[in-house]
Amino acid sequence: MKELEKAYEPKEYEGNIYKKWEDSGLFNPDVCIEKGITKSDADPFCIILPPPNVTGTLHIGHAVMLAIEDVMVRYHRMKGDRTLWVPGTDHAAIATQEKVERILWNEEKKTRHDLGRDVFLKKVEQFAQDSHDRIINQAKRMGTSLDWSREYYSLDDTRNLAVKTAFKKMYDEGLIYRGDRIVNWDPKMQSNVSDIEVVRKEEKAPFYYFQYGPFTIGTSRPETKFGDKYVVMHPEDARYAQYKHGDTFECEWINGKIKATIIKDDAVDPEFGSGVMTITPWHDATDFFIAERHGLEKKQVIDFQGNLLPIAEEFAGMNILDARPKIVEKLKAKGLLVRVDEEYVHSTATNSRGGGLIEPQIMKQWWVDVKKEFVMEHSEIEGIKKGETMTLQKILQHVVRAKQIEILPERFEKNYFNWVDNLLDWCLSRQLWYGHRVPAWYRGEELYVGIEAPEGEGWEQDPDTLDTWFSAGMFSFSPLGWPDENATDLQTYHPTNVLETGYDILTFWVVRMILMTTFLRGQVPFKTVYLHGLVRDEQGRKMSKSLDNIIDPLEVSDKFGTDAVRLSLMVGSTPGNDTKLSEEKIGSFRNFANKLWNISRFTLLNIEDPQKDREYPSAKTLADQWILARLSQVVKSVTEDIESYKFSPAAETLRDFTWNELADWYLEIAKIEGNKSHILNFILNTILKLWHPYMPFVTETIWQKVYGEEEILMGEKWPVMQETNTAMDTMVIMDFMLLQNLVTAVRSVRSEYGVEPGKFVSVYVSAAEKKAFLEKNSETIQKLARIEDLVIEEQLNKPENAVSCVESGLEIFVDVSGALDVEKEKERIHKEIAQVEPYITGLQKKLENQDFVSNAPEAVVTQEKEKLAVAQDKLQKLHEQLAKL
Repeated sequence: MKELEKAYEPKEYEGNIYKKWEDSGLFNPDVCIEKGITKSDADPFCIILPPPNVTGTLHIGHAVMLAIEDVMVRYHRMKGDRTLWVPGTDHAAIATQEKVERILWNEEKKTRHDLGRDVFLKKVEQFAQDSHDRIINQAKRMGTSLDWSREYYSLDDTRNLAVKTAFKKMYDEGLIYRGDRIVNWDPKMQSNVSDIEVVRKEEKAPFYYFQYGPFTIGTSRPETKFGDKYVVMHPEDARYAQYKHGDTFECEWINGKIKATIIKDDAVDPEFGSGVMTITPWHDATDFFIAERHGLEKKQVIDFQGNLLPIAEEFAGMNILDARPKIVEKLKAKGLLVRVDEEYVHSTATNSRGGGLIEPQIMKQWWVDVKKEFVMEHSEIEGIKKGETMTLQKILQHVVRAKQIEILPERFEKNYFNWVDNLLDWCLSRQLWYGHRVPAWYRGEELYVGIEAPEGEGWEQDPDTLDTWFSAGMFSFSPLGWPDENATDLQTYHPTNVLETGYDILTFWVVRMILMTTFLRGQVPFKTVYLHGLVRDEQGRKMSKSLDNIIDPLEVSDKFGTDAVRLSLMVGSTPGNDTKLSEEKIGSFRNFANKLWNISRFTLLNIEDPQKDREYPSAKTLADQWILARLSQVVKSVTEDIESYKFSPAAETLRDFTWNELADWYLEIAKIEGNKSHILNFILNTILKLWHPYMPFVTETIWQKVYGEEEILMGEKWPVMQETNTAMDTMVIMDFMLLQNLVTAVRSVRSEYGVEPGKFVSVYVSAAEKKAFLEKNSETIQKLARIEDLVIEEQLNKPENAVSCVESGLEIFVDVSGALDVEKEKERIHKEIAQVEPYITGLQKKLENQDFVSNAPEAVVTQEKEKLAVAQDKLQKLHEQLAKL
């Protein structure tokens, strides 16, 4: 007879199990077809892994993504779908370059310019390779069943060709253009950055009010005001009705008299300040678009190093932060400083990669025009025909509004449309060295855009690289072989089924994937967008180094096992909502993994031959009928929930069944009734399959120990229960519930009166309609509830010294007098009361202390109040028990 070890030790098994999976080749759908696990004409199911950035290591957010996607992939593979999960990593240009530049400076006190482009890029590539190797190893440690034979890198040759092909196609269509527009410029990094790299920090700073002709204007940045010669107000502001759009006036300003022009525009907030503002179109995005609307002149005041230009006269060459107080002093001396608000809180834009202050600048860059009309060359998008005139913005609106792409949770559609409906042209170029080089060449006034360099001498390639999101926007199809439209994977798996990612990049990445795919392929990129939330600590705080609350997924995997980490990240979490994580929570799921191991251990000891009797068994007793009926319901519920992306409810249903029904009830009854080999084997076989997507390591380990190492659970078929009589199942479940309720009622009385587990009680049941049923199951009831004498009658009077209760229509009398030492029980209760009362007094004094209540975190005060309520409830029950004795 086989026997499992007494405890499950994850470290002993996880490495070998993963190697066995890899060696089997079953991560590859083509191998699954060859081995007959999947039919060649099966429905495809495909996910492209959102590629981790090659900037370091995987964090807990990656672990959430990997766990959720692996559940989907393992389920669909077992279901029989042609399942492909494509792995990859992203070069993350700005993040990777910034990190290497920082290392270079810290270690060698050199900049990239000291090394030159080629030498510097070799350093970046080596860093990226080392980071890639760590990430892949970590992804494997998390149990991911990715098809490593199809791994891609966003800068590899195939993806590079895809990027250049896409750029040229969009340029030829007129959707990509080169023009002067405002960007997020980082003087420290010497590059513009995308909106997602901009972090806004609120801070107090002086807000200055100046006299500007007849108006009072306010600003926190007086150093930008040298070129201001337009005063803007809302057209409906009655305070300034006497001023007409285009009116001019002269006024004294920083460097003497200027001629200013009145501009009326809806962008001005009449409620802010005086309702009047001057604009600096070169250094503020709002001002830039006002100037664009009215055709106004734009003057550059600050250079690309963050210093003032000659327009600032005596301040020229000064850093803007150094110049600011001196400029204010000059305006004050002129009598133009009205007042200063020292308590003003404003938002400062910084680059998340390196912390440089963002200085908006107008620059000649490459852009995607989202509002330009073009003709659809090809369309498989419902509601958009080939040859129809569209814009990128209209397509983005259509595919989500028409539900061709479903966003989960649905409330995030509002975020999507808030962004898309106000979409601005997309700046593509970055002044970086690492990344996809802009495929454009210049010779004098000539411009050439193409996949390869033009023939002839004198051509110089654009030095800029493309925004990382441009290549990332093609990740639904470039990893499948595009631009080769005949690539087998592209033909088979696109559109992909699901994009699973964090809600924080919905507007940055998801929108751009839809934009790129619908234009370049005439298809949606995926059918469903599943947005997971952020992982926070047990107090709900964001994890950060400064708070020292970061949970490393690999460290906790070493400590508790990978399955426990995966389960802790999914159970209790819902799409779009942040979730709390603590080591205590992870530890609880380690306990569950051990519970599953122990269930399997007991089951195996009671199976005659695991290789036989795997088909649906016949039920011999009520308990058999009940467990099979419940198992059938659980298989149906778990399957439906996974199909509906309800991963937490599926796992919770499965956990409750495994622990509360199978372990606590059926296995206990199996010990009483005996001869359960066939049914136990079938149940174990089924629950291991159901648990496998969530807990792949422990389930695979058990499977191979029970059924032999030549079998791999990952390649087994998902359980499908045979059709049963639903009405009959319901009756069985109700009958068994009656038995459960009777046993539970007796156990509650035993517990309440302190009856020791080894002692028996006498029970009398008044059961009019259920007498025969209870008598038939009397042995099971007696052994489960440790009943010495069980008397069942249609009608009973309360026996002397018995405690009575009513449960499910049964009147139950429990005689504890023979099993209870009353004096000893009184002594025990008195001791508990003596411990609880001072504990309650201490909590009450703490909560009456106003210093504690005012200064302690709200969560801590709430926790103390909850402790007090629990203790008071316990004290009340102790007094009630004492009174009964």
